[in-house]
Order: sequence, then C-alpha cells, then structure tokens
Amino acid sequence: MSEKNQKPVCPNHAHRHRRLRRFCAGLLIFNFILLLIILLIWAILQPTKPRFVLQDATLYALNVSGPSLLTSNFQITIQSRNPNDHLGIYYDKLIVYATYRNQQITYATAIPPVYQGHKDVNIWSPFIYGTAVPVAPYIGSQLTQDQSVGQVLVVIKIDGRVRWKVGTFISSRYHLHVRCRAPIIVGNPNTGVMVGTGVKYQLFQRCGVSV
Repeated sequence: MSEKNQKPVCPNHAHRHRRLRRFCAGLLIFNFILLLIILLIWAILQPTKPRFVLQDATLYALNVSGPSLLTSNFQITIQSRNPNDHLGIYYDKLIVYATYRNQQITYATAIPPVYQGHKDVNIWSPFIYGTAVPVAPYIGSQLTQDQSVGQVLVVIKIDGRVRWKVGTFISSRYHLHVRCRAPIIVGNPNTGVMVGTGVKYQLFQRCGVSV
C-alpha cells in the first residue's frame, strides 16, 4: 500500500482513546478495592444469626371435625434479638404458622417488616389460626391420642428474608427459617393460665435458626 492511501491518525482521537482506557482501568481497580474492603469488613465482623425465643402460647382451639379437618387458634409471643455489635438486620418479610406432626395446621400470618439495630430486641404477638384445614386422615387419631396422654407438640415456624446492614452497606437478601417447639400440656388446669376463653402456657423455648 502506498503512503498516499494511508489515512492520517488524528492526535485528538488517539488521546481520547488513551484517556478512556485509563478511566476504565481506574474504575475497575476502584471497584475491586471497594469489594475487597467490604469482604474484609464482613469477615472481621462475622455476622451472627438472630436469636429467637418462643415465650408463650395461648391456646383457644385445637380440635378435629371428622377424620381430616383440623381447627386451631393460637396467640403466640416471639422474641427476636440481634446479637451483633456492629450489624443491623432488616426483616423484609416474615410469615409465621403452626405445624403438627409435619403438617401445616394454620394459615400463614404476616409480621410487618422491621429494622433491628445492634443488640436490639423485638417482640411480636401474632394470632395464628386455621379453620377446618384439610390434614392427613391419621392426624385426627394422633391428636386424640396425644390429648389423652396429656401433651400435644406443636411446632411454630417462621419463614422470611433478611438483609444485613454494616455502616452504609446493605447486603443482598438471605432466606431465614425459624423453628420453635411448643409442647402444650393439656388436661391439667395447673399448667396454664386462663385468658378469656383460652389457656396461656409459658414456654420460653429457644428456637432453631438457619440463614
């Protein structure tokens, strides 16, 4: 190719191209350093899972109609504590319900979203209930048997999503699963306190938590 056919290179264009490359490289380095700092802070702080305690449960109804329809009505008191010194917790979504012998027996009740600061404690007292909820046929006979023995083991479950807050940094959402055993003694008037038409049982059961 002859020198006449070669296109001249514009000095301004070459200068802008170099500046763009330097800007992109600087942006990548900045983002890498920022991510590294966040990971180091996260590793140093070592976030600890929130702690849940089932304080009490008030039983208003727990009976079977027919072989496979179960009606129940509870009010529970749940305490949640943030054990972290430097991390806050956003509870974006929480639903609570009850199960009996691995079957859900109440509808899900939503707990309003809340932010929990360092070492803060939140207490919720939701009602959870289910009217004529279909269950497996053997559940009715098992409930009758447990009631005759004097103890019914209900499990209170909380499912939701949480985010961690460190300074101005807020993490992505994590799934939260809480499991609380609620052993209810029935047939003995000395084990609970009458509250209107219900019986209140003091439990203070520490719950299993996974995030």
